[in-house]
Amino acid sequence: MDYKLPPKKWYVKYRIHIVAGALAAGLIVLMVKMWTGPKVLRVNLESIQIAGASQDEFSEYINADGTLQPIQSIKVYTRESGYVEQVLKADGAMVSKGDTILVMSDPELERTIESEREAWRRQNRSYRTSMIEMEQRSLTLNQSMLQTGYELDRLEKEHNLALEEYRMGIRSKAQMQVADQEYNYRTQSERLQLESRRQDSVLNIIRREELEDGLREARLKLERAEARLGDLVVTAPADGQLSGLAVEPSQRISAGTSIADVKRLDSFRMRLSINEFYIDKISAGQPATITYEKKTYPMTIASTVPEIKGGNFDVFLVFTDSMPDNARIGKSYQARIELGGQQQSIVIPKGNFYNYTHGQWIFKVNASHTRAVRVPISVGRQNPRHYEITDGLQPGDEVIITGYERISDADELVLN
Repeated sequence: MDYKLPPKKWYVKYRIHIVAGALAAGLIVLMVKMWTGPKVLRVNLESIQIAGASQDEFSEYINADGTLQPIQSIKVYTRESGYVEQVLKADGAMVSKGDTILVMSDPELERTIESEREAWRRQNRSYRTSMIEMEQRSLTLNQSMLQTGYELDRLEKEHNLALEEYRMGIRSKAQMQVADQEYNYRTQSERLQLESRRQDSVLNIIRREELEDGLREARLKLERAEARLGDLVVTAPADGQLSGLAVEPSQRISAGTSIADVKRLDSFRMRLSINEFYIDKISAGQPATITYEKKTYPMTIASTVPEIKGGNFDVFLVFTDSMPDNARIGKSYQARIELGGQQQSIVIPKGNFYNYTHGQWIFKVNASHTRAVRVPISVGRQNPRHYEITDGLQPGDEVIITGYERISDADELVLN
């Protein structure tokens, strides 16, 4: 006997679809939660380093390795061209100012000097000849002027006598007129001759000055040429160590060639290469120190080179007092450059967190060391040991400072 079965409920009929839909919805919710919710990562305590924030004295400074250089390196130049005759100092030798380094010869310069010497001799002979001629001319002029003066005096007396005879009636008026004309003519003629001879005397003086100037110029040319001969001897410009000398006998060297350096060794400077991050914080005059065998030696920044190469710029330090006993060119030391005075600040030890967070956040650990969460922070100054925290942490807070290469993508850490 057949029975009519009651119809199935709709949810029974579609139960498979309902279950599948519920699972899909749950999966979507889980994925959305994973995408939008905090990312939790389990971390072994041994793979990270935890440090505490503390209130402490903080001073901003940097440490950098540098090498010693001579305080000054003076180039040695040749002033004349020539062939090397003798090399009297070896490369690396200690020299004093004025010591002869090498001696050169220059046949062309020697010919020039001989030519100038002969020109001076000719000028000297010409000067002496001209001086004798002018002396004789002066004697002649003086004699002539004396004769002219005598004639003028005689004419004046003759004219006075003629005038007296005219007054006495011995001479006629016509004879007196003739005597006056003769006297006036002779007087003016003699005075013109006297003026001409005076001008000749002035001309002789000018001519003598020209000759003396020419002789002096010839002498100066000879002296300058002979002084150039002395420049063939190359000497040390200062006390120090000769460096870079590489010349050989018979080698020809042009004028103005740098043949070596003299490095002053009475003091040194230190060259440092510092990260460009500090370029605005370093300037000439700032204090610095180096420590050797537990003794500190004060230094100061002498100059900076603002050009940045490979992310670094150069700084030069000089000693302000004593130097280490083993100070040598090329010797390396670690220098500490002070960037600011000490003050109370919240500080944490340095770690690699800054490379990944840029000082904008850090993982803060709870009291039981079981979990850690991101917290925003602000990093102020730094030195080789500490970061200064200006906001986000309090003394006693504990934070993770290393291991961020594995945990920087997480929002929360579970510590095992």
